[in-house]
Amino acid sequence: MMRFLITGTAGHLGEALARTLIDRGHRVVGLDLLESPYTTRVGSVCDPDLVRACARDVDFVFHAATLHKPHLATHSRQAFVDTNISGTLNVLEAALAAQVTGVVFTSTTSAFGAALRPAGGEPAAWVTEDVRPVARNIYGVSKIAAEEICELIYRDKGLPCVVLRTSRFFQEADDDASVRDGYQDLNLKVNEFLYRRVDLADAVDAHLLAAQRAADLGFARYIVSATTPFTPEQLGELRENAPALVRDLFPDYQEEYARREWKMFPKIDRVYVNARARKELGWKPRFDFRSVLDRLKRDEPVFSALALAVGSKGYHSQRFDGGPYPVERHAEPGGSAPGSRFS
Repeated sequence: MMRFLITGTAGHLGEALARTLIDRGHRVVGLDLLESPYTTRVGSVCDPDLVRACARDVDFVFHAATLHKPHLATHSRQAFVDTNISGTLNVLEAALAAQVTGVVFTSTTSAFGAALRPAGGEPAAWVTEDVRPVARNIYGVSKIAAEEICELIYRDKGLPCVVLRTSRFFQEADDDASVRDGYQDLNLKVNEFLYRRVDLADAVDAHLLAAQRAADLGFARYIVSATTPFTPEQLGELRENAPALVRDLFPDYQEEYARREWKMFPKIDRVYVNARARKELGWKPRFDFRSVLDRLKRDEPVFSALALAVGSKGYHSQRFDGGPYPVERHAEPGGSAPGSRFS
């Protein structure tokens, strides 16, 4: 039995990790701003004394607490710096003090930013860990900076740290109103398994494998996304006529989509590539477009039992006009919306 610190246990991934580790007989210290069935200490990663107390006597740390993209409209840039950068440093320093065997830091494919948007006439982007991020907002900046701090602490202090850039695994509606209006929600999420989504259970598996390999890896960075069916040679067609390419690869998809009155995206502008995680971590994601399509044809749930158990949480406690997320604006310096969640 091991003892783990998980930050962000009121959030999707934090809860999923806690559920899985507890079910396997491990002990979990869960830290989050919000109370939840898996939160044992209520507070912020911005509080170094609290984080250090939570890390005492633990064997390993999963750092999943963060401000997310939907918080851009409700939180200041300083809040992102405080939580995502300073909070990560607090977690790493507490991990050092506790002499844990390693840390897995949950980052995001959003860190790639503008690198994901090829210019007109260019093929879709083939996104591997070697692509240089070009941050589009303070969220991306803060996650990239946190990753760099992880690498710095490894180089300077020898603390093993594995960074996982995860793609979408949440059950919430899309943050783009035009996308929400154009597609049924499940249709949208199934489409995303082609290039930018991972099932929550697969994401948990990647985190646990990264923990097992952390001591040997030292520092490493991986993309965690469902295995794409596309190849680099297909990126031009993917950008110009995605439905035709998907039909060539999955001839049965059109009938199922027609049965549900669904549609494929007319074009796809990027593909997240998980080859390095599969090779170096031994990760074997179980959910991809093929498996999900087969589930649809059998009228079975698309997502894993773990994903369904965790469910949808939302990113704010309040409601907003026009949809689940507010229109992005600059919050007042130092300000944040009451009731917004950090995990």
